[in-house]
Amino acid sequence: MTAVQIAGREVLFNKKGHLAQFQDWDNDLAEALAADDGLKLTECHWTVIDFLREYYAFHEMPPSPKVVIRAIGHEVSKHTPCTRKNLESLFPNGGCRQACRIAGLPEYYCHSC
Repeated sequence: MTAVQIAGREVLFNKKGHLAQFQDWDNDLAEALAADDGLKLTECHWTVIDFLREYYAFHEMPPSPKVVIRAIGHEVSKHTPCTRKNLESLFPNGGCRQACRIAGLPEYYCHSC
């Protein structure tokens, strides 16, 4: 575990760079993590982040990109079918890995990451 000062507090991260404790996450931390990656969170980002957190809280594992696309793809890409490329374009520095890290998940599930 590595302790890092971020969003005005000390937070523990695991060896993979993900938040060690799911419950330590909040919106300010997400904004700070995104800013560190040069990312400004939009409504679409928050839609994905909120879904990832809800799914993880219920299933205790991250969803696959296919699950994300089936569940909220229509919200992410309103005028065209949502694809994995749409999701990866929202999180350009690692796709699902980056999305899960910003959402405060201690791990990610993505075969291409």
